[in-house]
Amino acid sequence: MSRSPSIVPQGADHDVYLVLNDFGRLGRAWCEADEEGTHREAVIRQLFEDHYSHPVRIVAFNTAEGWSRDVTTDIADEVRRRFSEYEEVPHSVQEFLESAVRR
Repeated sequence: MSRSPSIVPQGADHDVYLVLNDFGRLGRAWCEADEEGTHREAVIRQLFEDHYSHPVRIVAFNTAEGWSRDVTTDIADEVRRRFSEYEEVPHSVQEFLESAVRR
């Protein structure tokens, strides 16, 4: 019996960050990203570049270490700290920060 190929890329011993985006009437979907676009810094940069129209959740996982968690508020806190570095902050990021509040 043949084994299914692994969906885990070779050398995947790093944290992967994925963004859940709300596309309105079309629903929500995890945004497609190339491997280099799944690092923490890349996701934060993409938020400021208005890459996502309405980000609602960000998750991180590491298959080599066997963990996953919701990092939405952690990323929102980091984005808030970097606010002053940017002249303009996209509306999508402002909405994301309003909804991603620590409780």
